[in-house]
Amino acid sequence: MKPVKIKDKTVLRSLGLGGYFGGGAEGMVDVKNGKIVRVRPMRYGWKYKKEEVRQWKMERNGKTLEPTWKSLPGPFSLAYKKRVYSPNRVPYPMKRIDWDPNGERNPQNRGKSKFVRISWDEAAELISSEIRRVHEKYGYNAILMQGDGHGECKTINTPHGHPGVLLEYLGGFTLQVRNPDSWEGWYWGAKHVWGQGAQGIMYPAANIVKDTIDHADMVLFWGCDPETTPWGFVGQFASRLCYFLTEVGIKQVYICPDCNYGAAIHADKWIPVLPNTDAALQLAIIYMWLTEGTYDKEYVKTHTIGMEKVADYVLGKEDGVAKTPEWASPKCGVPEWTIKALAREFGTKTTSIAHYFGGGFIRGPFSHEPARLECILLGMQGLGGPGVHQHQWTYFGLPRAEGLGGTFFWNPEIEEQLALPVLSSVTAWQEQVIPKTLIQNAFLTDEPITFRGTGAQNALVHDQFVEYTYPIEPEKNGSPIHMIWSDSPCRITCWNYGNETEVAMRSPQIECFVAQHPWFENDCVYADIVLPANTYMEVDDIVTNIRQGTMQPNIMIAEKAIEPVGESKSDAECVREVAKKFEGMVEQMTEGKTTADLQEAIWGYMGGEKLVSWEQLKEKGYWIYSTAEDWADDTPGFRDFYNDPEKNKLTTPSGKLEFYSEALAQNFPDDKERGPIPKWIEKSKNHDERLSSHRAKMFPLLVMSNHGRWRVHAQCDDITWTRETPTMKVTGPDGYKYEPCWLHPSEAEKRGIKNGDIVKIYNERGIVLAGAYVTERLRPGVTYIDHGARHDPIKTGEIERGGAINTITPGAITSENCVGQIGGGYLVEVQKVSGEEMDSWRKKYPEAFARKYDPAAGLRVEAWIADGGEK
Repeated sequence: MKPVKIKDKTVLRSLGLGGYFGGGAEGMVDVKNGKIVRVRPMRYGWKYKKEEVRQWKMERNGKTLEPTWKSLPGPFSLAYKKRVYSPNRVPYPMKRIDWDPNGERNPQNRGKSKFVRISWDEAAELISSEIRRVHEKYGYNAILMQGDGHGECKTINTPHGHPGVLLEYLGGFTLQVRNPDSWEGWYWGAKHVWGQGAQGIMYPAANIVKDTIDHADMVLFWGCDPETTPWGFVGQFASRLCYFLTEVGIKQVYICPDCNYGAAIHADKWIPVLPNTDAALQLAIIYMWLTEGTYDKEYVKTHTIGMEKVADYVLGKEDGVAKTPEWASPKCGVPEWTIKALAREFGTKTTSIAHYFGGGFIRGPFSHEPARLECILLGMQGLGGPGVHQHQWTYFGLPRAEGLGGTFFWNPEIEEQLALPVLSSVTAWQEQVIPKTLIQNAFLTDEPITFRGTGAQNALVHDQFVEYTYPIEPEKNGSPIHMIWSDSPCRITCWNYGNETEVAMRSPQIECFVAQHPWFENDCVYADIVLPANTYMEVDDIVTNIRQGTMQPNIMIAEKAIEPVGESKSDAECVREVAKKFEGMVEQMTEGKTTADLQEAIWGYMGGEKLVSWEQLKEKGYWIYSTAEDWADDTPGFRDFYNDPEKNKLTTPSGKLEFYSEALAQNFPDDKERGPIPKWIEKSKNHDERLSSHRAKMFPLLVMSNHGRWRVHAQCDDITWTRETPTMKVTGPDGYKYEPCWLHPSEAEKRGIKNGDIVKIYNERGIVLAGAYVTERLRPGVTYIDHGARHDPIKTGEIERGGAINTITPGAITSENCVGQIGGGYLVEVQKVSGEEMDSWRKKYPEAFARKYDPAAGLRVEAWIADGGEK
């Protein structure tokens, strides 16, 4: 019998969803008859023998950790063909049915009106005409470009930023500056203690994984789930590292409101803390150390400044309130005896702290305070000494690869079509900018908006002291925004107070809203024109899997797996279709270079020719970097500073760890939310979200909102296989797949809620529907719902069915002078939705319940196309 042919070809892909630069979670995609039939882990030995690649090893207590010889992608990565073939793909260019650029634009109908099919040529003509009109009437800064954040790992056809290339060549634009959304507290807080770092995260961080394995007794996973967050960026190596800690006897303590997936598997101890109350717990630990003398006094004396001011506050000399475990316990929900035991264990054992950027721990109101307090905790125990580090669990600190100098994007010779899209995610490079957290304000007020610091990832600490204004002065080409071009249409479900954003998107000030995206989801609902972008399976590219903690750094030529779905084009091609309407613009943007030209150029920018020729790379399809022979000798983390702080100064003004920041004291003398030393803040004029608030009588639960287990932010909410998992979606009695809302049994019983009930999570800012998931893996006083669920409005700006919890987060920024977002740690109530209430909504908003819906995948694109659309 002839063998069955299971594939026609196999191509390589980085299956991470972190966006530009590439990542990890590499995969092999099998294609047959022009269709993806299977996505599987990459076998590094496909074209190489193991002895050709030098690999690292780490050892302790007779156990060995080393890289696997295949990649470790997460479940949604292996299921990604279901995302590629989602019934929610945008099939062709579309225009909102009642948007007429020559007549009535009907902005009040955004989010309600359906769409009609148009040709690519008509779409390009409409967009180019609007650009010309807006430029002539208002000036080039009247166009906002939203082009930042995470997405598929592509390099030439990056998922974000390409509209900015065209708009820059046409004069410029207003840039939406991506706030430090995954590391707010480090950015706005830790930078003022240990210096610039990596957006405020501890850096340098070389070789800290080995140093921790060699020397640590304990790792505190503080607001961290290594079995969830790393999946979308680099796969599951973080899990293997946690298992290894257990094997070699390094204790793992998880401090988080939920017994998350990492805690459930790896924790020697779970300490359930109330959301956004970690500062109280930290202050009580410092109190214990000060009163029991269990900290490194000599290190504090020689490596830090301001300890005496912190001590005065903690011991109650400043305000008359000692920050004892008894004081902290009712605030943070951790029993006082547990606080004391943790403080003594931490103070007497060699300890590192682990995060994966920080999650809810550093994304609540005043998040800079727990971030700064963590720096102080580590400083009091000899930061940089053997086994004493802050980890972004595997993101930094793995062994150095041979011949790898870093990413290529900052090479001054790089083509602008490669560099400019990336700039839009990491710098505030336009003359008129506005932080992403303040976008809605641009359309809800006529007053100028002032803010301190752009929030740009790569901005230096000094930027936080600079005052900016939107719009800038008219004589400097300033203008309010009148047009939006977005390739990251996810503001509603992934950033702060989405309900307010929905209202803002209906502002008549926005005369044209263009969205380009592979899927019709979230902000696309409010657009006037939607362009069908395609996925990384449908383009040729080259991906550099060298960052985000890859265990086997590599670079791969990503050959197109399939032809574009529908009429979709790459993000770069979408923009070039519009550029064709401006004479000579495509040639100016591309410089005549093809994708093949750029693939080879990137290999050259990375210095790859020193390792293997371009021809050899093309033949094999990928290159695996060997580990440097002398990697084990690399200085770990802050070790040089630890050994000699005078010769190896930090990037703070004093060169030392600044427990007290004179820079904050001088620049913000009246700031009660972020003073020169970190404090516990009960409430402020901007935030009143504690259980002590009078609001807690109406809204007695604190929200915890993590990075999702089964998606990356808003990506992958429509993968049918993972939607079958009860922690991904809860099937309601009406057949709708609701986002899970976790409740402790005691909280559910109070409210008459049972597992599987439809519930509403609400506060003054709106209502979000969800499916009850009753479990003892969550402490009382808390409800837990992941951010990023797909937006499905019942009533725009008020009632949300899809579970997009960020629609009701606080609208206020992190604190008075920090333009960060709030993702958790705020007050809500949860109630069971009665049949009568649901029926009343069905009668009042029939069109919301009539949308075409597939329980396996969610809303279908036809739900938003007039007459069901042409397929």
